[in-house]
Order: sequence, then C-alpha cells, then structure tokens
Amino acid sequence: MSKITELAVVVEEGRIDDVIAAVEAALEEGNAPMDILNAGLIDPINILGEKFRLGEVYVPELLISSKAMKMGVDRIKPLLAVGDVTTLGKAIFCTVEGDMHDIGKNLVVLLLESAGFEVIDLGMDVEPDDIVEAVQENDDVQIVGMSAMLTTTMYAMKETIEALEEAGLRDRVKVLIGGAPVNQIFADQIGADGYTTNAPSAVELCKKLVVA
Repeated sequence: MSKITELAVVVEEGRIDDVIAAVEAALEEGNAPMDILNAGLIDPINILGEKFRLGEVYVPELLISSKAMKMGVDRIKPLLAVGDVTTLGKAIFCTVEGDMHDIGKNLVVLLLESAGFEVIDLGMDVEPDDIVEAVQENDDVQIVGMSAMLTTTMYAMKETIEALEEAGLRDRVKVLIGGAPVNQIFADQIGADGYTTNAPSAVELCKKLVVA
C-alpha cells in the first residue's frame, strides 16, 4: 500500500493524531505535494461525503475526518507551488445573529475549503451589518452562506438579505441558507438563491452558484 493510500485511510477514519505523520511519510516516499493533497486528503472526504448522502456515515464521523483533512492540508499547503491550487470561488459563511450553533456551519466550511473554495468564516451570532461589511471589504466574494438552528433566529437571514439589498450588494452575491428550522419554502420567501439540508450538498450547490 502506498503512503498516499495509507494517508487516505487515516483521513477517512478520522485518525487526527496520525495525520501529520502520514503526510510526512507520503512526502518521504517521494510523492508530489499536489498528489498528496488530491489523493490523500481531498478524495477520502469526497468519498465520505457520498457515504453521508447515502446515510452510511453521520455528522460526527464526517466532522472529525474533515478536521483530520484540514490538518493535512495545512501541512502540505506551504509546499505547493504558486498556481498549483485553483480556487473555485470565495465565500462568506456564518451562523446568524442570536444563534450560537456552529457544528453544521463548521462542517460546510471545512468541506468547501477541501473542495477548493476560499472561505471567510465570520463565526457565530453574526449581525446583518457585519455580513454586509464583510461583503463590502471583499470585492471577489461570490457566495454568502448563513446557518440557523433556532426558529427564533432564522428570520435574521431575511434581515441580512434586506441589508444586502439596501447596501446595493445583493446582485453581487448568491445567498445560501441552511439549518434545522429552514426549508426551501422559507428560502423562496426571503429571496435566497439556494437551500441545502447537509454539508456535502451545500458544496455541490456552491459549485453551481459560482458558475450561474
């Protein structure tokens, strides 16, 4: 078994303590950093994403494996030549004002980064004005993603879209929403561009939105 294959197994199994050593072993074997990135770190997360979609694994497994992948990516990034990594797009993600839940949002951010997106993570309890300010400060942002886990906070998504419209920024970005209390009907009502039920599908939707 090649060291890249061994690394992929480590990532898929979420063995965080073994990731860096597995990356180093793959490098010592003479593998190119880009090959390690794609086959050893990104591919296993894509496989897990499909298993998640099919109900074969669940959020905890996907989250810990994504963390393992990110550790490996952080180690390999300095070794990549400028221009090696193609950025699919740039996104801003957050949990909306009044909401302190971030597991789902964190998972989406990790998977987006593994897929090649640059993501600005504003964290939790983010006010509409702060999201508007982040868009204003980043001319190349294409997507704004918002998460809410409470019915009492989901309407902050509507307020944020209205704030983007008032600031003249709504046409510049696609707005994606997600979280337990929201659905496609709510997304349509508030004028969002997309809605997803899980992290892997959020990645696929973002890919579609940046080329739309």
